[in-house]
Amino acid sequence: MNEDLLRPQGRYFEELLVGTVIRHRVTRTLTEADNVFFTTLTMNPQPLHLDHKYAAATEFGQPLVNSLLTLSLLVGLSVHELTLGTLVANLGLDGVVFPKPVFHGDTLRAESEVLEARESRSRPDAGIVVVEHRALNQRGEVVARCKRTMLMQRRPPR
Repeated sequence: MNEDLLRPQGRYFEELLVGTVIRHRVTRTLTEADNVFFTTLTMNPQPLHLDHKYAAATEFGQPLVNSLLTLSLLVGLSVHELTLGTLVANLGLDGVVFPKPVFHGDTLRAESEVLEARESRSRPDAGIVVVEHRALNQRGEVVARCKRTMLMQRRPPR
């Protein structure tokens, strides 16, 4: 049997070289239902996400997509081509920013750039990788950015 058919879809530590940029293929259009469900599921009563009349009177003129939904989607869009089956653990998120608002109907895509990679000092079967994730809307504007530190599996010996 071909061993490559059994390998995880994500990338191993050795495949995540500093400077690598991955433009993730999966995109997602955010709907009002997504926003209302996520916002209420997380017990967030912010009217900016839930109340059309309230949001219409703000500088945005319409409801905003919950920024934590945007962040969750940003990380989720990266999974198939980055960490699916190769992530040991998320170690942290830093420098989370939302430079542009996200509205119902916006379609987001993601890209990830490897900023740092080093072998784990305590786990010989793993390495620590820091990526910058960026979410872009349909106009190519960056709407979210964060640094994610991950403990990644090393390629198993053949």
